[in-house]
Amino acid sequence: MALTDADVQKQIKHMMGFIEQEAKEKVEEIDAKAEEEFNIEKGRLVQTQRVKIMQYYEKKEKQIEQHKKIQMSNLLNQARLRVLKAREDMIMGFYQLLEPKVTVRCRQQDVEMVQAAIDKNIPIYKDAVKSNIVVRIDPERFLSSEICGGVEVYNANGKIKVSNTLENRLELIAQQMMPEIRVNLFGANPNRRFMD
Repeated sequence: MALTDADVQKQIKHMMGFIEQEAKEKVEEIDAKAEEEFNIEKGRLVQTQRVKIMQYYEKKEKQIEQHKKIQMSNLLNQARLRVLKAREDMIMGFYQLLEPKVTVRCRQQDVEMVQAAIDKNIPIYKDAVKSNIVVRIDPERFLSSEICGGVEVYNANGKIKVSNTLENRLELIAQQMMPEIRVNLFGANPNRRFMD
């Protein structure tokens, strides 16, 4: 039995419909697979970046912690140096006066530190000079808070004063360096005979 044109057309349409359906299913399958692969890759990239970000901030936290430790160490060292400086100032004041009774003036905020320095330095002084000493901090007259630090030491009647403040020391250094500064600024004076 021979097929008519209508039957052939019908079969061709049926085959085209079947091929179209197959193509649609294949497209949907490819889209689904691509979406799944995209989600997997996206998840992997997000996880990788999350790990990198976490590592970055952990590193930053460690750096900040290390910076804090360094700053704390520097502050402790500065405090130790201030205590040593106060002790040295105290001892030098005692040696310069060589008096049995002395009064110390300091800034009001330094009283506790100065008292601790006095307590530590009296035995050192007694051992070095082989003489006793009585030291008290003046409770009524303090050095100006504008002074950076140091002490003033007076004998018992207040007539002898040894100033051991930072400003006083800077003034002494400035006076000692004045000839050198003068030469650097203006050149050597040909009329000058003595350089001391």
